[in-house]
Amino acid sequence: MNIKKLFAVHLLWLTVASKAFAQVVPADTVAVPLPDTPTSQKLEESHSTGRFVKRAVIPSVALIGLGLSTMKDNGFYSSYDASRDARRAFPNFNNNLDDYLFFVPIAGLYGFNLFSSQNRHDIRRQTGLVLASGLVTTALVYPTKILTAQERPNGLPRAFPSGHTAYAFTIATIVDKEFRDKSVWISVGSYTIATATGVMRVLNNEHWMSDVLAGAGVGILSVNTVYFIHNRLAKDKGLNTSLVPTVLPNGSLGMGMVVQF
Repeated sequence: MNIKKLFAVHLLWLTVASKAFAQVVPADTVAVPLPDTPTSQKLEESHSTGRFVKRAVIPSVALIGLGLSTMKDNGFYSSYDASRDARRAFPNFNNNLDDYLFFVPIAGLYGFNLFSSQNRHDIRRQTGLVLASGLVTTALVYPTKILTAQERPNGLPRAFPSGHTAYAFTIATIVDKEFRDKSVWISVGSYTIATATGVMRVLNNEHWMSDVLAGAGVGILSVNTVYFIHNRLAKDKGLNTSLVPTVLPNGSLGMGMVVQF
């Protein structure tokens, strides 16, 4: 039996998932769903620089570094090996579910707000954090795509890093941060969907394993950076956002975001 037959998918899944799930529950903690409590009565977790480095910088750098290390066709197992074995294992895999799957957690984010008060921030502030995190992810992903000029396995340009995977982990990390005190399974579910998105990008021959690993790291880093800065500047109070209709300079209708301190 060829040991590498399904190794590509398993390596990709286990590597991304292990790093992602490490964001959910510390090793010495037993996760128990907590009853709903008003936001004002909750104790906020520590926002120290050390915690930011441990939960964001180290996992993100590890994922991005692992992605970079597999870009060349050398070493123990490269992205070329993973792509080849994935196509061999699933030769008929071809769908566009990965174009939509990563939106599921964002729908859940707003859905949970209807039934639970145990979210970390109110819905207006959540919206601001979602938009800010998305902007940071975009600012990291697309210039990097242009600068690296990495070709995709299907021959199209701008492979590294995977934008789909980056946004999937951006959304999953936000859901984790907002509702990890509600139930650990909400976080696990969100990261599972994000990981599945990355795996399908490889199976669809849209990305290399290196693109997906780096994309996951970018998504995790973007959200944690936004939350870290937000907590330092706003100290979890006095900062809210709202979306309002506006007229753009060219005369067309649009939406504007108002940030209130």
